[in-house]
Amino acid sequence: MISVILAGGYAKRLWPLTEEIAKPLLPIGNKRIIDYIMEKLMNLNRIRKIIVSTNLRFKEDFENWAKNYPDTNLELIYDRSYREEEKPGAIKALSDIASGLHDDCLVIAGDNLFTDSLEKMIEEYDRRGTVLIGLYNVSVLELAKSYGVVQVDHDLRILSIEEKPGNPKTTLVSTGIYILPERILPKLTEYIVGGYNPDELGRFLEWLLKLEPIYGYILSGEWYDIGTWKTYKSALERFQAGEKDKNFSAPRV
Repeated sequence: MISVILAGGYAKRLWPLTEEIAKPLLPIGNKRIIDYIMEKLMNLNRIRKIIVSTNLRFKEDFENWAKNYPDTNLELIYDRSYREEEKPGAIKALSDIASGLHDDCLVIAGDNLFTDSLEKMIEEYDRRGTVLIGLYNVSVLELAKSYGVVQVDHDLRILSIEEKPGNPKTTLVSTGIYILPERILPKLTEYIVGGYNPDELGRFLEWLLKLEPIYGYILSGEWYDIGTWKTYKSALERFQAGEKDKNFSAPRV
């Protein structure tokens, strides 16, 4: 299995903080957001390669960051953008990468912070043998409006996916963690060629749901989507308060 970390956005909602630093490289405690993701992936025996997809604007920053992982099979791939208006979109970037992959793919948005291990999610994927989405219960309907809201049946089969609904039906949301079987990867190109939204992976999954069964895996513990000043501040306070959680140990940077 290959993992792709999507880190090509420009995070304009966090400006001016992210004008000069990519969001995945923002500090949280004594590490960076992406280091927590790396630690999760490096603990998985199934992951044989990690690809970080980013842009030319922050190329040098990611190259310097990658020096902290000299013994990891890590590859940096860049789209051709230097600013928001030029970016291809997350789905298009993933489609370009996936066209050269010949393995199942664990995709993680680069602004994710979570305490749960991904081992059980991979076990669940092996059992299902189809697309699996990491889910989290945000508990409050108002919070759910900011995410891709998911309805599931008793077996956690996805019944519907609605991106940022005005009136969410549940508080179960997509976390930006997906496992895609190798046979599904060509669908990314099919979706792009069809002229659909190239940026939000939730849109691709809405489209794919009409063609393939998709299941959910509910993450336990804590989950932060670092998309706004509020969530970034919450994550900072969580770690700077001095709480110690073995699930968040990672190499210092």
